[in-house]
Amino acid sequence: MTAEHEYRAGVVALLGPPNAGKSTLLNRLLGEKLAIVTAKPQTTRSKILGVLTRPRAQLLLVDTPGKHESSKRLNRALNHAVQEASQDCDVAILVVDALRGWEPAHEQLLAHLGKRGIAVVAALNKIDRLPDPDSPRLAEADEVGLPVFALSARTGAGVETLLKAVEAQLPQSPPLYPEDHLTDRPVRWLCGELVREVAFEVLDQELPYSIAVDVVQYEDHPRGGVAIHANLLVARESQKRIVVGAGGRTIRTVGTRARQRIERFLGEPAHLNLFVKVDPRWLENARRIEALGYR
Repeated sequence: MTAEHEYRAGVVALLGPPNAGKSTLLNRLLGEKLAIVTAKPQTTRSKILGVLTRPRAQLLLVDTPGKHESSKRLNRALNHAVQEASQDCDVAILVVDALRGWEPAHEQLLAHLGKRGIAVVAALNKIDRLPDPDSPRLAEADEVGLPVFALSARTGAGVETLLKAVEAQLPQSPPLYPEDHLTDRPVRWLCGELVREVAFEVLDQELPYSIAVDVVQYEDHPRGGVAIHANLLVARESQKRIVVGAGGRTIRTVGTRARQRIERFLGEPAHLNLFVKVDPRWLENARRIEALGYR
């Protein structure tokens, strides 16, 4: 490691609209699956800190929900998390979907960051999905007036170049976390997110938005590994019937797949019990939203 006064450390916020690939980029940067990823919008519901320690810098990477417009209480909470991250970071990475290009959400974020004098770079993500390597999207990105890094969070192409550029923008500082520290989120919450990831994949397009996972018990199991009891929260009785499925088939599928992912994540056996609970107010109850970790 370099001398302490030459080392750099700081907070790096990943910002952008929904489905730009922020969570996939976080996982790629860390080399670990920390944030859940699905093809459905609003998968990420809160800030997630991932600590990346490198020879010359420590990056405190903050994944954020997609910036969007909505008056619903949950969406207001998600946008508040975005605002907090954009205020508290040393460097901001505006993640742009190369297939969609620069969007109004990017313009709003850039204006806010500019007022605070925060260093900003643009990550043009998903270049592996562009049909033409000389796509006009690349030229459009240059017109924004920011340093632009074309990359693919899925394959890793271009990611190291982005990292080196972000490192150079961080303030000089010793490491802020121990070298082996990965995140500030408790393991039980991360396990709940893996359950939610599977639920998003298994269930119908419209239903996942109304689902939350509440891990009510996380403890050692007498036969080894961990025992996890979690409630899948839905807003209506009709949604509960869909989640349970005919003869309990759907909830069993969610439980089996989620248990397998949790075991891979923990590296030990997991005994997962899932229950479906109707809570009509969770989407509009500020305390409930915060208790679920969505602030």
